Amino acid sequence: MANAGHSFEPFRIARHVVWWSLLVVPVAVSVGAMVALFLWLLEQATQTRQAHMWLIWLLPLAGVGIYALYRYWGKNSEAGNNLIMDEIHAPGGGIPFRMAPLVLLTTVVTHLFGGSAGREGTAVQMGGSIAEYLGQRFGLSREDRRILLMSGMAAGFGAVFGTPVTGAIFALEVLAIGRIKYDALLPCLIASLLADVTCHAFPIHHTQYHIAYSAKAAIGYFSLDLVLLLKVVLAGACFGLASYAFAELSHWLKSTSQALVARKWLIPVIGGLLVLGISVLIGSYDYLGLGVRSPDPEGVSIVSAFTAGGAEPFSWFWKLLLTAITLSLGFKGGEVTPLFFIGATLGNSLAMLLGAPVDLLAGLGFIAVFAGATNTPLACTMMGIELFGAENAVYYAVACFVAYYCSGHTGIYQSQRVAVSKFHTSEPEESTLREIKSTRRRYGRKN
Repeated sequence: MANAGHSFEPFRIARHVVWWSLLVVPVAVSVGAMVALFLWLLEQATQTRQAHMWLIWLLPLAGVGIYALYRYWGKNSEAGNNLIMDEIHAPGGGIPFRMAPLVLLTTVVTHLFGGSAGREGTAVQMGGSIAEYLGQRFGLSREDRRILLMSGMAAGFGAVFGTPVTGAIFALEVLAIGRIKYDALLPCLIASLLADVTCHAFPIHHTQYHIAYSAKAAIGYFSLDLVLLLKVVLAGACFGLASYAFAELSHWLKSTSQALVARKWLIPVIGGLLVLGISVLIGSYDYLGLGVRSPDPEGVSIVSAFTAGGAEPFSWFWKLLLTAITLSLGFKGGEVTPLFFIGATLGNSLAMLLGAPVDLLAGLGFIAVFAGATNTPLACTMMGIELFGAENAVYYAVACFVAYYCSGHTGIYQSQRVAVSKFHTSEPEESTLREIKSTRRRYGRKN
C-alpha cells in the first residue's frame, strides 16, 4: 500500500502546485498593482518636496495628522509588520484590510513633508493586509491563511525592490532566527515573481546599481583577493554593529517617548522638530526622505555612495539618527531603504580607511546592514546577486553573514522569533526578540 500511495505522489504535487498558483495569483496581482501605485505616489511626493522645500516645516503638523488617523481609524494597524508576524506565528485578531490604504497614505505623507523613512514596511504591510482579506474571502483554513500571509509579504517585498527571488527568501527567513520552514516556498516564489511582473507592467522603474570592481586573483571556482577578503570581514563586523545601533536606538526612542510623553499626539511633534532641528544644525537636508538620489549634484545619497567622495565620514550616522527618530516617534514608512543608505555610506567611509574598492564596500554595506538589522543573511546575499550581479557573491555572503552574527539578538522586528540562538547561548527558543529584551531588562534591574 505504501508503494501504491507513493505512485500517486506526482499527482499530489501537481495538484498542490496548481492549487497554490491559483490562490496566490489574485494576491500577487493586487499587491503588485498597489506597490506600483505606491512607488508612483512616493516619487511624486519626493519631487514635490524637493521643488517646494518649505513643506518640510509642516512635518510636525503632518505627524499629528498621522497620529489621528491611526488613533481613530487604525484599529490594531499601528503594530505594522510585527502584527503580520504575530498573526503568522499565532493567529489571533486578524489583520484589518484598512492597514493597506492607511499605511500607503501615511507613508506618502511622511515623505512629502520630509520624514526620513523607507518603503519596504509599507509594501509588506499592504501585502499582508491584502492576503489576509482574500484568505478570509476564500474561506481558507488557518494553516493556508498563514501561508498566504507569507506569500503576501513576499509579493510586497519582491515588487517594491524589483528583487523577486529575494522577496521569496525574505518572507521565509524573517519569521524566525535560525530556521526556515519550506512549506511556503513555492507560494512565496510564485507570489513574488508575479507581483514583480505586475509592478513592471506599469511605468515604474527601479534604481539600477552597479559594482565595477573585478577580482584579480582566482582561487578554486571563485575569484578572490585574500587581503580584500579580510577587509570585508572587518567591514562586515562594522556593518553588524551599525545594525545593532539602529535597532537598539529605535526601540529605546520608542519606549522612552511612550513612557515620558503623556499626551501621545505630542510624540510626532517632538519627532518632527528633532528631525528638522538636526538637519538645520548639520546644514544638510540630504538625510530626509528616501535618500536614493539627491537633487544636488554634490549631495549625499545611496547612488553617490558608490563613488569616491560621494559621502561624508558621518553620513551613515546622521541617516541612522534621523530615521530612528522618524520611525520611532510616530511617522510611517519602512526601515530598509534607510538601512541601504546607512550601509552604503558607511561602506564608502570604510573603503577610504581600509584602501578597498569604494563601489564594492558601498554595495556590501547596502546589503549587510540590512542583513544584520533583519537577521536575514541568506535573503540579503541573494539581493546582492539580483542587484549587483553574481561576480562578487562570495564577498556578499561573507559581509552579510558576519554582519548577521555581529548584530546579536536584536533586530528591527520585535515579533521575530529566535528558533536557534546565534551563539548557542541560553536564549530561550521560540521567544520573540521583544520577550528576550524584556527578560534582559528585568534581569538587569534585579542585579
